Amino acid sequence: MTHSHQKREEQREEQREEQPHEQRQEREQPAAADTANSRRGFLTKALAVMCGGLATLVPVAAGVWAFLDPLRRGSAAATFIPVADLAAVPDDGVPRQYPVVTDRVDAWTGFAAEPVGAVYLRREQGSREVQALSATCPHAGCFVEMESTGRCFRCPCHNSSFTLDGGIVNPSPSPRRMDSLECRVGDNGTVAVKWQKFRAGVAAKEVQG
Repeated sequence: MTHSHQKREEQREEQREEQPHEQRQEREQPAAADTANSRRGFLTKALAVMCGGLATLVPVAAGVWAFLDPLRRGSAAATFIPVADLAAVPDDGVPRQYPVVTDRVDAWTGFAAEPVGAVYLRREQGSREVQALSATCPHAGCFVEMESTGRCFRCPCHNSSFTLDGGIVNPSPSPRRMDSLECRVGDNGTVAVKWQKFRAGVAAKEVQG
């Protein structure tokens, strides 16, 4: 075998060895491109899921807050509650006690037609106007009672005394007069009061939140 012939054989052998390597590179390039595309697709989907989760987080949080705070929703505003008929309130100027009954929400439990307090209603002869006083003592929150003589109110807890229109009778531990309540009489004769509770033990008449 001549030297030139041997040289040609070696070149052919090198070409045969290079062809599989080039073919492997051609096969590996699409595979690498597919892997990169798959990674980008996964990241895009993950980002979309994260954005969707953040978008629903605010309404979900608002719903949870509303569900976990029924007391706030129940006490957001005072309402007028019917307590008596006008015919049941004598027009002799003497206060009478009437229960305040309404639906009540305690945490997540609802109670229908529960007594939540009491009021004293009073009206003068021939008048449709009714005055309402809370029966809760402003001193410590006890229930105020009418004296047996019918001349004044007295709290049995600490002996606070009040006149029939709610004024303080000194000396008295109560820091303020009895709490008046807004009252209205409907066309059908229903007497309703705007039921509110006020802080006890303070001079100012402050609505209890």
